[in-house]
Amino acid sequence: MSVTIDELLANARQRFVRVEAAQAAAELAKGALLVDTRPAEQRAEGGEIPGATVIERNVLEWRLDPASPSRIAAATGHDIRVIVICNEGYSSSLVAATLQDLGLVNATDVIGGFQAWRAAGLPTIET
Repeated sequence: MSVTIDELLANARQRFVRVEAAQAAAELAKGALLVDTRPAEQRAEGGEIPGATVIERNVLEWRLDPASPSRIAAATGHDIRVIVICNEGYSSSLVAATLQDLGLVNATDVIGGFQAWRAAGLPTIET
């Protein structure tokens, strides 16, 4: 049985409460891990988010799985707050669902992605 990408996305988003850009910024300031999955070209064009951890999509699960020998230091346990941000808030929803599959129960993503972050006037750094 196959599903469309729209169905896959809708199913993923039913599994967690997504956050607005301003909430993501507030949680980042309080210690949440904001993970930017945008490719280098998009970060170079649009800027980077101060304090965000850049992890490209192809290695993300290995870097955030607390049981992985390739994890980043911030991946200390399955209860960490991980907020994923992509360019427009689509692939980040699929990533958040995958992270929940890995047991990261507090994983979510940013509604509208980096474009919503920028539209909200939140800080960025030109690269």
